[in-house]
Amino acid sequence: MSLRFVHDPVLAPALRTRIVELWVEVTNAGGAVGFVAPVTADEVRTIADPTLAGIADGPDRLLLGYDKDRLVAMAILTDPRFHLKTHLRVLTRVMVHPDTQGRGFGEALLREAERTARDIGLAGLQVTVRGGLGLDRFYRRLGYREVGRWPGALRVAPGDDRDEILMWLGLNRDRHERSEAA
Repeated sequence: MSLRFVHDPVLAPALRTRIVELWVEVTNAGGAVGFVAPVTADEVRTIADPTLAGIADGPDRLLLGYDKDRLVAMAILTDPRFHLKTHLRVLTRVMVHPDTQGRGFGEALLREAERTARDIGLAGLQVTVRGGLGLDRFYRRLGYREVGRWPGALRVAPGDDRDEILMWLGLNRDRHERSEAA
């Protein structure tokens, strides 16, 4: 079964609640989306509310994935809010509901984010991933490459520091490959 994507939906209260619920479920299943389990809806709202405001009132773009009528996937194309970086976006809050893992929804979500980025004329997508979970292998398989690593930047628990891995997908591959070869 494939996902149905919705771009930049109206963020009505019911949808905001569904987004927070997805975020909580993903986090509590071990997902690396800004929190460490266990987390409550109230805790997630401390980040979700300003994040959703950046979508409703600002330049960020929201991509939601539905399996039938159920929200199961989300990604945000976040504007870096810096005039020298208007040609790229940072993928944030990339998540797929834990009970849908292994069905190709993560790949479909990222391919749709890439299509969206190309459609709006962007040159690249950046994403940071938490080390130690194998997420970097997933992104590499989809064409992203590691361009930096901050050792021990993420403290997920006392004595458990993880690398923050910076990954990049160039959307104008020919030009990007030529500039790297020079």
